[in-house]
Amino acid sequence: MKVLLIKDVYKLGRAGDIKKVADGYGRNFLIPQGLAVLATEGAMKQVQKIKAQAEIRRATLNEELKGVAELIKEVTLVFAAKAGETGKLYGSITTQDIAAALTEKIRYEIKRQQVDTQPIRTLGEFTAHVRLTMDLVPEFKIIVHREGESPESVTGQAEPEKAERPRKGSEAKAEEPAAETPAEAA
Repeated sequence: MKVLLIKDVYKLGRAGDIKKVADGYGRNFLIPQGLAVLATEGAMKQVQKIKAQAEIRRATLNEELKGVAELIKEVTLVFAAKAGETGKLYGSITTQDIAAALTEKIRYEIKRQQVDTQPIRTLGEFTAHVRLTMDLVPEFKIIVHREGESPESVTGQAEPEKAERPRKGSEAKAEEPAAETPAEAA
């Protein structure tokens, strides 16, 4: 099915583009949502008009959201989570969690569909993107640290911790026999 896009559609195209899409996608989503119309001869005559209107709409929207994009670029979200010895989280930090924290921080509603990242399942520092418009996609930082520890332990000293872990393991092995002998004696 060929459709003429009336509005910008993420991962499909910009307003005024003619795209070939699956019948169900066009019939059940694009057309009912008002994002596209069937690419008939009458609709094809309006391509230039639709492109001009979309360009104006896009420019005004970008201008309005420029301030929000600047706020988002400066944000660093910090999450405390329970994690195992290897740094793997018990659960994950989803786009819904990120969107809620970001909305609270900048006082502008961000939907989970706008956050462009995979669920976070390990400790560390990550970057994510927010799709405000097709042209405005600011990037921000996310820090995930273990509950009870400071966020700096993840960012500043991640490599020294890795170097210390084998030493702790060898010390633990040396201490284990000593710990077992008093238990056996009791």
